[in-house]
Amino acid sequence: MEQISPEQEIARERRARLAAERLLDQKQKELKAANRKLSEHALSLSGQIVDQRKVVQELEGENTKVSQDLEKANDKVVKVERLLWDALETIQDGFALFDADFRLIAANHRYLRAIEGADLIVPGVNYETILDHCLDEGIIDLEGVEEDVWFDMMIDRWSAEKIEPITLRFWNGNYIKIVDRRTQDGGIVTLAVDITDTIEREEELREALDSARAADRAKSAFLAKMSHELRTPMNGVVGMAELLFDGEEDEERQLYASTIKNSGEALLEIINDVLDFSKIEAEKIELKPQPFDLEQTIQEVSLIVEPSVQQKGIQFCVDYDQFLPTGFIGDPGRIRQIITNLVGNAVKFTDEGHVMVRVVGFTSEDETECQLHITVEDSGIGIDPAKAEHVFGEFNQAEDEANRKYEGTGLGLAITRGLVEQMGGEVWLESAKGEGSCFGFSLSLPVAGDERPEALQAFDRVETAIVIDPREVEAQVLLRQLENLQIQGRAFTSMEQATDYASRHNIDLVFALPECDIPADLHAQTIWLGAAPETQPEARVLPIPILQSALYHVLSQEPAASKEKKKTPTRERPLVLAAEDNKTNQLVFSKMLKALDLDLTMVNNGTEAVESFAELRPDIVFMDISMPEMDGMEATQAIRKIEDAEGLPRTPIIAMTAHAMDGDESRIREAGLDHYLTKPLKKDLIHAALKDYLEGAAAL
Repeated sequence: MEQISPEQEIARERRARLAAERLLDQKQKELKAANRKLSEHALSLSGQIVDQRKVVQELEGENTKVSQDLEKANDKVVKVERLLWDALETIQDGFALFDADFRLIAANHRYLRAIEGADLIVPGVNYETILDHCLDEGIIDLEGVEEDVWFDMMIDRWSAEKIEPITLRFWNGNYIKIVDRRTQDGGIVTLAVDITDTIEREEELREALDSARAADRAKSAFLAKMSHELRTPMNGVVGMAELLFDGEEDEERQLYASTIKNSGEALLEIINDVLDFSKIEAEKIELKPQPFDLEQTIQEVSLIVEPSVQQKGIQFCVDYDQFLPTGFIGDPGRIRQIITNLVGNAVKFTDEGHVMVRVVGFTSEDETECQLHITVEDSGIGIDPAKAEHVFGEFNQAEDEANRKYEGTGLGLAITRGLVEQMGGEVWLESAKGEGSCFGFSLSLPVAGDERPEALQAFDRVETAIVIDPREVEAQVLLRQLENLQIQGRAFTSMEQATDYASRHNIDLVFALPECDIPADLHAQTIWLGAAPETQPEARVLPIPILQSALYHVLSQEPAASKEKKKTPTRERPLVLAAEDNKTNQLVFSKMLKALDLDLTMVNNGTEAVESFAELRPDIVFMDISMPEMDGMEATQAIRKIEDAEGLPRTPIIAMTAHAMDGDESRIREAGLDHYLTKPLKKDLIHAALKDYLEGAAAL
C-alpha cells in the first residue's frame, strides 16, 4: 500500500473543501432561485385570490340585482295580466282562447254569459264539450238544422284552412257573430260579437227596401198607365183638331183648330219629357241592344224635324264620315231619342242659317268596336259658356232675353245626359253667345257589319259632277262625299254659273234642285235634290239631308227598298182592319181615312181583331197596343200563327202606340209588327203607311 505524505493529505483535503464550497455555493444559488420562484408564484396566487374575491363580490351584487329585477318583473306580469283581463272584461264582445288541443285556456264573462251553466265552462274544458252543452241546454236556435249536422259543421269550421265567420241565433233571439282566428301554435282565438241590433236594423232596412220597391213598382205602373191614359184623350184632341183643317171653315175657326192642335202637341211633348225623366230618375230605363243602322236612324230624325226646318227656312244637313261603318249594336230607340232631343233643340233655337249633324270617330284595331263622336251644330242664338253646365240640369234653360220666347220643360238635355251616361258615354257643349252651339256626345259601340256596297257600278261612268244649290252647307257636304268616292265636283249657287262652267268642261253628273231648269245642251245625267220636278216624276232623287246610303243608292240606280214591302190588293178596294178600344180614337181614325177609297172595319180589342182577320183577310191591319182582353202584340202573334198555319202571305200590321213604359219599338217589332205610329196619330203618316205597304194606294 502506497504511503500518502502529509502534504498530499493536506492537498487532498484542500481540494475536497474547495469542491464542498463550490457545491454549497451552487446549492445556495439554486435555493435562492427556488425561493424567488416560490415568491413569484405566491404573489400570483395572491393576485388571483384578490381577483376571485372581486368576482365573487360582483356576482353576489348581480345575484341580488337579478333577484330584485325578477321580483319587479313578477310584479309587472301580475299587473299586466290584471290589466289584460280588465281590458278583456271591458270590451263589448265575448273573448275566448283555446290551445292546440281545443281546450279552453281562458274566456271573459261576456263569452261565458251567453252560455247557461257557465260554471261548468272552466279552463281545460274541451270545445266539443261546450258544443254538447249548448245543444243539451237548447241555447242555440238551430233553425231547423239537425243537431248532428250542426255539431259536425261547427267542428269542421275549425278544421278548415281559413275559418269563415258564422252567425248564430240564440234562444233569446239574440244574434252572435263568431269570428275565429288560428294562433301560431295551433290554438284558436274566438271573438263573439253581438250583432242583434245590426240584424234588426237590416231587417228594418229590408222591409223599407221592399216597401220602396213596391212603391217604385206602383210608380212605374202608374206612369205606364198614365202614359197611355194621358195620351189617349190627347189623341182625340189633336186628331179632331187636325180633321177640322179639312173642312171649309172660316178663318176664325181654322185659328181655333190650329190653337187646339198646337196646344195639344205641346202638352204631349211635356208629358213625354216628364215620363221619360221619371223613368231615368227611377233607373227604369232598360237598354235593349240590337243591330241598327246609325245613318238610317239620323235620317229618321231628319223626317221628324223636317216640318220645323221647312217652316223656318233653315238648312238641315248630315255629315257622316264616309270611312266609318254605319251598322252598330246598340239601343236604336234611345239613340234616336238622344239625337232627336239635340236636333230638336238646335232647330228650336235657330231662326236662320243651318243645323248640322256630324258623325266622326275611329274603330279599334280589330274593327269590332267603334268610338263615335256625334255632334249637332247650329247657327242659332248660342249659350253663354258660364251657363253651359246649367242647361243640362232638370227643368233648366239658359234664361235670358234672347231665349225667353222659346217654350219647353227644360228636361230634354237632362234626359239626354241621363241616357248617354247610362250607355257609358258622355255629353258636352261648346257655345258662344250669338254664335251658335255645338252639342256633342260620345259612345263606344260594337260594329254590327257594314251593309254599304263594296263597289258601285255607276262609279266607272262618273268622274266629274257639279252641284247647283244655293245652300252652301248642304252643297259642301255633298262635295265632300263625292270627293271620298273619287268624283271631282264643283258647287254653284245659280244655274247661270253652272252652265258657264259646264260649257268649258266635261260634266258626267249634275245634282240640282227641282226648280232648276237644266238646259238640253248640258249632256249629263241629272239627280234631283230633295224631289223630282213634276215633269219628271220617275227621275232619280237624292233625299235631303244627304246620307251615304242614299247617295250609294241613287248612284247605283238600285230600286227603292220600299217597293218590296208593298202588297197588291186582290179586291177592288183595299180592306183595312183597325183595332182600337177607345171610341174617340175610333172616330178620329175613321175620319182620317174617310177621304180614301177603301173599306174600313173597326174592332174593339185584340180578340175581335184576330177573329176579323181570320174571317175577312184584310190587306193591312192597324193595331192598338194597349187593349183589354188581348193586347195588340198578343193579337199580332196570333195573326202570324194563322198565316203560318194556312200558308198565307204576310199581312202588313201597323202598331198604334202611346209608347208606354212597358212597350217600345224593339218589343213591338219582336211581336211581329211591321211598323209603328205613335199617338196622337197624324193623318199624313197614316196615309204614308198605306201608300208604303199597299200597291196602288197612292191613288186612294
